[in-house]
Amino acid sequence: MHTPALTRRVKEELLAALRRAAESTTARAVLLLGSDKAFCVGQDLAEHARILDEAPEQALTTVHEHYNPIVLALEEIQVPVVVGIGGAAVGAGLGFALAGDVRVSARRAKFGTAFTGIGLASDSGLAYRLVRSLGQARAMEMMLLGTVIGAERALELGLVTEVVDDDAWAERAREVALRLASGPTSAFVAAKREVRAAASGTQELPELLEEEADLQNQLGVTADHAGAVKAFLDKRAPTFTGS
Repeated sequence: MHTPALTRRVKEELLAALRRAAESTTARAVLLLGSDKAFCVGQDLAEHARILDEAPEQALTTVHEHYNPIVLALEEIQVPVVVGIGGAAVGAGLGFALAGDVRVSARRAKFGTAFTGIGLASDSGLAYRLVRSLGQARAMEMMLLGTVIGAERALELGLVTEVVDDDAWAERAREVALRLASGPTSAFVAAKREVRAAASGTQELPELLEEEADLQNQLGVTADHAGAVKAFLDKRAPTFTGS
């Protein structure tokens, strides 16, 4: 994202890019970066204020038109999604960041909800992600009290994967994405599926065990698995092709 505030144009460009990534048959990882100033601070309020003046009934149709589809597009990407966070991740921006799989944060980054501060609740799946990441009590604190937390605290709470120096976040996020892109893609896709199923709480252990067994059987006949086993026995690093 080339600008931290979400104008209609930015939302449309982001949605189109994410849909291309979700539909790609060759992508092995996806990297989502914000600007150096901030990752994303949510809706562009100047644009929002203009719509409120001109057609208030249309001011929040963007949730159905843009925000929900963006979050669903992120969810539909099967390969690992790495998010690089160089600054503030607020409101919908926090919702987008939490929809990724691995989050690399600059030390200066701040995380907050901001919605109730302008008389709104939340969108972009933010309540859903916060409850699953932090539990109900912490989610309520961030939503109702508008608590803003720093990067180190976000790391302690599990909102981000790694915190690096302010001049290193983009490079580190790219390194992580490249590492994942050169790994066993089919195994990563299956691992994401397993973790999501476990986190959803909709399946009992016997069902999860069956799904794990099915996925292991599928992965057991891949070239990546056979090559990695041979590499281990030969005492050398494996080379993964994603097949």
